[in-house]
Amino acid sequence: MVAYPASSAERDRWIIEHRPQRNELDPAKPYAFFLESERTSDGGVVEVATIFLTNRECPWKCVFCDLWKNTLTYTVPLGAIPAQIEYALSRLPPAGHIKLYNSGSFFDRRAVPCEDYASIARLVRSFERVIVECHPALIQAEVLKFRKLVAGTLEVAMGLETVHPGALDRLNKRVTVEQFARAANLLRSYDIPLRVFILVHPPFVPSAEAEAWVRRSIDFAFECGAAVCSLIPTRSGNGALEALAAQGEFSLPPLSALEDAIAYGVNLRRGRVFADLWDLKKFSRCSTCFAARVERLDLINKSQSIPAAIVCPQCGRR
Repeated sequence: MVAYPASSAERDRWIIEHRPQRNELDPAKPYAFFLESERTSDGGVVEVATIFLTNRECPWKCVFCDLWKNTLTYTVPLGAIPAQIEYALSRLPPAGHIKLYNSGSFFDRRAVPCEDYASIARLVRSFERVIVECHPALIQAEVLKFRKLVAGTLEVAMGLETVHPGALDRLNKRVTVEQFARAANLLRSYDIPLRVFILVHPPFVPSAEAEAWVRRSIDFAFECGAAVCSLIPTRSGNGALEALAAQGEFSLPPLSALEDAIAYGVNLRRGRVFADLWDLKKFSRCSTCFAARVERLDLINKSQSIPAAIVCPQCGRR
C-alpha cells in the first residue's frame, strides 16, 4: 500500500486515486434541500432553509472530504445557480434564515459565477440571514461585493478543521492557522459574522491527544471572532480515509468524543456551538443508548445548555 505522500501535488493524486465514483447530478437542480431548526444568537430557534447547490468541485483536495461526490467537473452556465435556489425555495416551507452550501466555496468563481450574485441576492432578500461557506484563501473582494447586495445579514462559514499544526498541513487543505486568522480578521473588518467548522478527531492527530486538540481548535475559533462553532465528527466513506485507517493514521471517533467536545464548547459561553447530527450511527458503539444520546445532542444544539449525560446499563457510558 502506497503511504500518504509528503507533497501537496502528490497528495492530490493519491486522494483522487482512492476515490469511488461521484454521483450523477442535474446542473439545473440542487442535489439536496430541506428545512432545519437552529438556535439564534438571541436565544430563539429559527427555521433554516438549507440548500446544497450543484456546481463545480472545490479546487482543493482535502483528504477528509467526501463532498466532491455531489459535484460536477465543469462550471455551470450563468443563471443555473439562481435557478437551483428558486427550484428549492418553491418547494420549501417559509424560513427565517437560509444556508447556501455548495460542496466547496461560494466565492469560487468557477463554482458560483459572480455575474449571478445580483440574481441570488434578489431570491434571498426575504431572509434575515444568508449563510454561505468558503475556503479562507477566497475571502477577498467578492465577499464584500455580495454582502452589499444581500438585504439581510451575510454570514460566512470557514473550515478550520484543526489547529494541530502537523495534522492541518497533512489534511491537504493548504491553509495555516495564520492564514485562517487573517481571513477571519478580514470578515470582521467587513462586519460579516463568522461560523467555523471543526473536525472531531481528524486524521493524523494521535488518539490520546484528540480531545485536547479539539478543545484548542474551539478556543482558537472563538479567538478569531467566531459566532458559531460547528463540530463535525470525521466520517469515513471517501476512500482516502479508509486507506489512512489501514495505515494507522485514522480511526472513527466514538460518539462520546462529539458529546465531550460540544460540552466543552458550550460551557465556554463564548458563542454558539453545534454538533453535526448527520449519519451519527457509524460513531455509536451501543444500540441501546444511541437514540437517547442523539436526542440529547439535538437538545444541546437548540438550548445551548448541557443536560445530564445518558447513563446506559449496556455500555456504561456515563
